[in-house]
Amino acid sequence: MHKLKFAIIGCGYISTNHIRAIIDNFEDAELISVCDLLKNRAELKADEYVKKAEENHLTVKRPTVFNDYREMLKKENIDICAICTISGYRTKISLYCMELKKSVLVEKPMAMSTMDADRMIKTAEKNKVKLAVCYQNRFRPTIQKLRQAIDEGSFGRIIAGTARILWNRNRDYYERAKWRGTWKLDGGCLMNQCTHNIDLLQWLMGSEIDTVFGQIANYLHPYNETEDYGSIIIRFKNGSIGNIEGTVCVYPKNLEETLTILGEKGTAVIGGLALNEIITWDFEDKKESLKEVQQRCNLEIENIYGKGHTPLYKNFIDSIKSNNSPLIDGYEGKKSLSIVLMAYKSQKYSRVINYNEGLNISTKDFEGMFDEKN
Repeated sequence: MHKLKFAIIGCGYISTNHIRAIIDNFEDAELISVCDLLKNRAELKADEYVKKAEENHLTVKRPTVFNDYREMLKKENIDICAICTISGYRTKISLYCMELKKSVLVEKPMAMSTMDADRMIKTAEKNKVKLAVCYQNRFRPTIQKLRQAIDEGSFGRIIAGTARILWNRNRDYYERAKWRGTWKLDGGCLMNQCTHNIDLLQWLMGSEIDTVFGQIANYLHPYNETEDYGSIIIRFKNGSIGNIEGTVCVYPKNLEETLTILGEKGTAVIGGLALNEIITWDFEDKKESLKEVQQRCNLEIENIYGKGHTPLYKNFIDSIKSNNSPLIDGYEGKKSLSIVLMAYKSQKYSRVINYNEGLNISTKDFEGMFDEKN
């Protein structure tokens, strides 16, 4: 099979991770086009791709540069579009690409409503193309080890799981991108900063969602429309409970990102800068010591993004080659989105939300939630 031809649409900060992932999968992938409304940003990313390839002693052709994705798709022979735009624009662009028979790898969250997520899933199926969502933290060695222990039954019955994301995002962060902190284009900290951890928790718990109860507030970011603190309790259908605490109110910098799984026969805690270190590993079966799993799984990373896009890309490429579903397809990508939207709905109506009440929700439903008059 020929190298798969990628295009990146949206050349903001996260696109660097996509560039590195394409280079890391050099045998199977090449970046042929980059697109951004600000053409100079796309030019910089085209240069970055060439430079990073040279640093890895690889020779690549400089990607063509566009500021209109429709023009790009008309002119270029693209297999896969990586959608790295502002959150609120991802659905529209993804649908356009898939209608032209292009597979899509979309950044998280995939959409701003469950209805749009469903449209994306159905469009991929109709056009027989692949759709995957960038929840790359599932590929972290620490998380893979945790999933292995769950699958092997080392925990016994899973009782509860907790995700804590205690971060800082100051006014400058939001001023640099005016779409952040808006209901139409972003959502709040649960939707943006915490969505990876919500995805991991629901995936590891291994059960369908029964109910969601959420409490959210805007404490320190009055210039935003959305929450800067959120707490979610999930009741799963197998009886286990998931707890999520997320905020961007920590002073003066990021404090904690941890994931805890409690079972009748085991306890594990993953932490570090970005869930890259095993902190606690204690099981009745004593198969492996904490030191052993730390030596094998702990990973040094430069920033909170880590290197998860590389195996994510490999999994997506392999799914296309084998015509199988990627690990995080549209159905999987929708799950964490639904949890967050159900938590928002729970806050709005001050009650527990049953799963069947979470089928048609949009961030737009919560516009004005934190207005002073409310």
